[in-house]
Order: sequence, then C-alpha cells, then structure tokens
Amino acid sequence: MKISIFAAGMSVVASMATAQTPVLTVYTYDSFVSDWGPGPAVEKAFEATCDCDLQFVGTGDGAALLARLRLEGPRGPADIALGLDTNQTAAAAETGLFAPLSQPRPALDLPVDWNDPLFQPFDWGYFAFVYDRTKLTNPPANFRELADSNLKIIIEDPRSSTPGLGLLLWVKKAYGDDASSIWSGLADNIVTVTKGWSEAYGLFLEGEADMVLSYSTSPAYHLIAEQDDSKAAARFDEGHYMQIEVAGKLASSDVPELADQFLAFMASDAFQNLIPTTNWMYPAKLPADGLPDGFSTLIKPETALIYSPEQAAAIRNKALSEWQNALSE
Repeated sequence: MKISIFAAGMSVVASMATAQTPVLTVYTYDSFVSDWGPGPAVEKAFEATCDCDLQFVGTGDGAALLARLRLEGPRGPADIALGLDTNQTAAAAETGLFAPLSQPRPALDLPVDWNDPLFQPFDWGYFAFVYDRTKLTNPPANFRELADSNLKIIIEDPRSSTPGLGLLLWVKKAYGDDASSIWSGLADNIVTVTKGWSEAYGLFLEGEADMVLSYSTSPAYHLIAEQDDSKAAARFDEGHYMQIEVAGKLASSDVPELADQFLAFMASDAFQNLIPTTNWMYPAKLPADGLPDGFSTLIKPETALIYSPEQAAAIRNKALSEWQNALSE
C-alpha cells in the first residue's frame, strides 16, 4: 500500500513538472526532422538553453507545410513554421497567420538583401539536377539539351513540394514565354513526379532515373558523409534558381516569447553550424571556420535566378498551368 501511495505521489509530481515545462511546437518538412537531418541536434541544443520542450512536427514537404497551416488556421498548435521559402512567403503572409518578427534583425550572409518583417532565413541554396558521374559522363548543359536527350529524370510535385515549385519558377524565369515548349520537351523524360524531395532522391539512389531534381549542394552529402565522389550536379548555362528557406512565428502561439527565443537561436552558431552537414545547404550565417572542405568542390552557378516573393506569387498559377498542360498531352 505504501509503495502504491508513493508511486501515485511521484506520478503527480512528474505530471506537475511536465505541465510547468513550456512546449514549443515547430512545423517543418520531413527531411528536417529525420534522423540524419538537423532536427534532432537542433532540439538538443535549443532545449539546453530554453528550459522547454521543443517538439518538431513533420508535415511532408514545404508546400504541404503551408497547406496544413491554412487548413488548421489560427486554431492550429504550431508556434513556428520552419521550411517555407521565398516562393511561398507572399502567400503565407496573405493568410494573416504570422506575427511580425520582434527581435532585432540578425546579421546574415545571404546573396540577396533581406528585410522581410515576418520571416527569418536559416539557409539557402540552388536547385540543380543531380546525377551519378560513373553512369553519366556527359550531362546536359541546359534544359533544351535535357529535353532533347533520352535521359530519365525524377521531379517533385510543385503543389506539395518546394523544390517542385522551384523548378517551375526556374524554367519560367529562364525561358519566359517559351516555358511551355520546354515542358513539352521534358514531358517524355519524366519517369515520375513525387510528393516530396525525400521520395524523389531515394528513387534516384535506387537507380530509377538518370537525374533527380535536388540541390547543387546535394553531392556534398555523399562526399562528406559517405566519402563517395560519384554524385554531381549538372551546371546549366541558363543559370540556377535560388531557394532561401525561412521560419516565421504564428500569431496564435501561446508561447510567443519562447518562439522569439527560437528565432534568435536560429541565427546562432549552435544552429547555423549544423546546416551544412545535416541539411546540406548553405547556412544563412557563415560559420567562423567557414564551410566544410567538400563544399569547395560544388558547382557555382554563373547566373543566380530568383523571383521576388510577390513576383513568385503572381506567376505561380500560370507556370503551374503550363506544367500541367504539357504533362497531360
């Protein structure tokens, strides 16, 4: 009886302690919270500073993240959305779900100026088609060469994936009114369209296609983590589209000060030093020691392509229609 009473008492104490520990809920994309992604290390590092419980929730890919926020509205449990990009921020701002940043703007190392009042960058990179150099010795140098080849590619759905949307805008930015003809030429190269990046890249590694839409930084993973230099990104002479990934605070958060603390933490060395070798992107703030050695081997696009958030929102539906029409022919 005494043991039962003691156990019950300890359970009450534990419950009270749990109830007193603030919880910060961060919605993000699945690869961020994977075992090999930055999520586990970020969680450990932030919890060491916050006396809180940081809970990451995977929502699929980045576009699915915005769709979930819209569906749940202000009644959703998220305090932070991490993993949107500049192709989505105008649409995200229009939802009215995000609160302005309240902490001072951190000094960042981005290739563009940044003054968005709602969203804080945490990494950036270039979209690219990745291939195996032991199997493909003469990769295409542009979209027209790719369309004229018999190479098989895997891409992501722009309605659920930020890389998929980035590809639409890449083609549109590079070719303008000729984007439809590019997609018509690419249609027979496409093996499959996946919901998100993880599925697409996994299929590529299984040998299901010659090339996969990914990032110019993806080969760094194989080189640094696997000592495998067989993967490379094809350099396209029309340029590469840039992605800047961001996080923002939900206006409905019941722990707004803790959310601000996390956003400030994102600019710290403890967070940014994890990005190159866990998210395999360029950090928004360069580490004091620079980038890992493998990053010096990556392609450097001669032309960086990007739409402003407002332009991306305005062109999205037209670019999506061109893509859908070409693939349905």
